[in-house]
Amino acid sequence: MRNNRTLCYSVRLESLVRISEKAYKATAFDGSSDIIPASQVFGRDYEVMKSDAYWISAWILGKKSIQYSGKKQAWFDENGHQLPTYTIERNTPEKREAKESNIINDLKR
Repeated sequence: MRNNRTLCYSVRLESLVRISEKAYKATAFDGSSDIIPASQVFGRDYEVMKSDAYWISAWILGKKSIQYSGKKQAWFDENGHQLPTYTIERNTPEKREAKESNIINDLKR
């Protein structure tokens, strides 16, 4: 079974208007606008409160003239459902030399 995933960015838009069954017209706050295929819009980002934001696939944004940021990203499956995001951090402690002997004199026989 193949795992089809699409990387998407949360894009804040002034407006996203459906112009046909297969396309949206997206307008950013800087005035730039472009046509986005409906298959590449994965829905609204409800975590953003200040303005309207939508999940749009990263590969199509690279080909369009819409202003966007790569700060907030998520993966979506082929059904349009957002996949959980995990962050793995590895901590490797730095080596230190012992300052004193580790013998406890009270416990020494």
